Amino acid sequence: MTTLFTKFVRLLKKIILIFIIVSILFVLLFRFVNPPASMLMVQQKLSDWHGRQLHQWRDFSDISDNIKIAVIAAEDQNFIHHFGFDFDAIERAIVHNENSQHVRGASTISQQVAKNLFLWPSRNFIRKGFELWFTLWIEIFWSKERILEIYLNSVEWGNGIFGIEAAAHYYFNTTAKNLTLEQACLLASILPNPRYLSPTHPNENTRNKATWIQTQINNLDKNSYLGKLKNND
Repeated sequence: MTTLFTKFVRLLKKIILIFIIVSILFVLLFRFVNPPASMLMVQQKLSDWHGRQLHQWRDFSDISDNIKIAVIAAEDQNFIHHFGFDFDAIERAIVHNENSQHVRGASTISQQVAKNLFLWPSRNFIRKGFELWFTLWIEIFWSKERILEIYLNSVEWGNGIFGIEAAAHYYFNTTAKNLTLEQACLLASILPNPRYLSPTHPNENTRNKATWIQTQINNLDKNSYLGKLKNND
């Protein structure tokens, strides 16, 4: 029995070591190589093989500054200041969730990249632990521009619509580079629930969220913020 347990422990140690090495190598690889797909895209394709899936990669320089600042304003205004985790936002979310039936998340853009790119969609402590692990290495190896670039190319903007280029074409018949500020704010406003909200047929809440995002962009000062983002790398 002792021998069997010892073998199990040795095997477990090897598995953990292999996971650590492989996961770090993948994060390092994607610093230089554009990921062809995310785990979220793979999971969706496996669950609906014949379903629509639109995706086209666009480099950071080929994406409008309007959508860059819009998603930051909507999702993670402290993006350039934190190291993957916004503890103030987490504290506010905990207080809010204790007093409200509507759950508010506090995931940063870095955490969302880790979740979408490497992990499966679920809500449990095991998956959250992996998310924290990948977020840490993403922040160590990638620049803030690279994190935002991969986020904009991997986030889901609707059922089977992945990446900002596909979203720009699908909703506004334009390119990621030519998105206007209004279009960018409408796209960013549907991110909490992109499969059920529409930037082209927005309900009242979506319109109000888009207006709020534009106000936040004005407060952040788009050119100044994106300049700091570049200098932060």
